[in-house]
Amino acid sequence: MTNFTQTQISDINKPKWIVVYTKSRWEKKVDKLLKTQNINSFCPTIKTKHRWVDRTKIVELPLFSSYLFVRADLKEQLKVRQTMGVVNFVHHCGKPASVNNSEIERIKKLIESYDDVEAVSLPRIKVGDTMKIEDGVLLDWQGEVLKIKGKSVVMFMKQLNCALVVNTETTTMSLV
Repeated sequence: MTNFTQTQISDINKPKWIVVYTKSRWEKKVDKLLKTQNINSFCPTIKTKHRWVDRTKIVELPLFSSYLFVRADLKEQLKVRQTMGVVNFVHHCGKPASVNNSEIERIKKLIESYDDVEAVSLPRIKVGDTMKIEDGVLLDWQGEVLKIKGKSVVMFMKQLNCALVVNTETTTMSLV
């Protein structure tokens, strides 16, 4: 049986920012539901123009699709899990993934300071990897990653004997 010190017990019960995974497009709803339960939650949102056929409107969208943050102790974590729209906590090494308060503050400052913030999920690629293009006119072509810059990847295409800049926003790629 493990003996815990008083400090270790108080650290376990101390509220910390935890990453919550939600149902698709439920981020803002879950944020509101948690706040009605007096649970400190943070769903970073950005304002963006959305155009329909008949109008253009500025809408508020979550910065991280299907994710939000809660500051909760162990007791509150149970309430969070039971909240409608919550799928689970994001886990790391068998425990709910926590985020430092300074990182949460940095995200808040970032979305307050800039209008064009966007979270882009890129495949875990690095220089030297061989990638295969999975859609578009270069379907099934392979190339070596020479450089990664923002949302673009520079690939050496042996078949064409040239380097191409591939926009990862519009092209699906996989590691070979």
